[in-house]
Amino acid sequence: MDGLKEEIAATAARLVVEEGLELGPAKRHAIKQMGLAARTALPDNEMVLEQVQEYIALFCSDTQPAELLALRTLALEWMQRLQRFRPYLSGAVWNGTATRRSDIALQLFCDDPKSAEIELIDLGVRFDARVVKGLHGQPVDALSVQVACPQLKEYVGLHLMVYDKDDLRGALVPDAQGRRLSGDRAALERLVHDQAL
Repeated sequence: MDGLKEEIAATAARLVVEEGLELGPAKRHAIKQMGLAARTALPDNEMVLEQVQEYIALFCSDTQPAELLALRTLALEWMQRLQRFRPYLSGAVWNGTATRRSDIALQLFCDDPKSAEIELIDLGVRFDARVVKGLHGQPVDALSVQVACPQLKEYVGLHLMVYDKDDLRGALVPDAQGRRLSGDRAALERLVHDQAL
């Protein structure tokens, strides 16, 4: 194993857990914190996720399961509200590495891209619109909302990535290890049920 990549992965993992950063930004922040050149070879996401799981086991094992359950429950509520847009959960809340610092990432697959914005307006929800890196690195419109999480007694970031309905097939492609990178409401309900046992 490359010792420098492991160090970067460990630093990135701490940033993911403590600051709620996504994997890509966490790796870039890690090399800055470590004083390394911007072109330093980065660890892959798998290595960082392994370090995230180790960090959680060492430092957050008493709080992380309840925080994850609270975020998944909140994600389910929003998936129900936005069910006509075929929502899929992705990111740390889906893969089980989320803590109270993590945001919720929902992928919406819409017949009309503006319909999600209209729905939020109709619900009286304020949002910020921006463009982010989405599926397969392609730019996608994102609607960001701050929502109350009663179980955590604080507000949580909810990011709605708005895709065309035809992009749904691409969202279901598993990663190199055969894991699904997102899940629909039924899949999340099973995770919540199993976690609550």
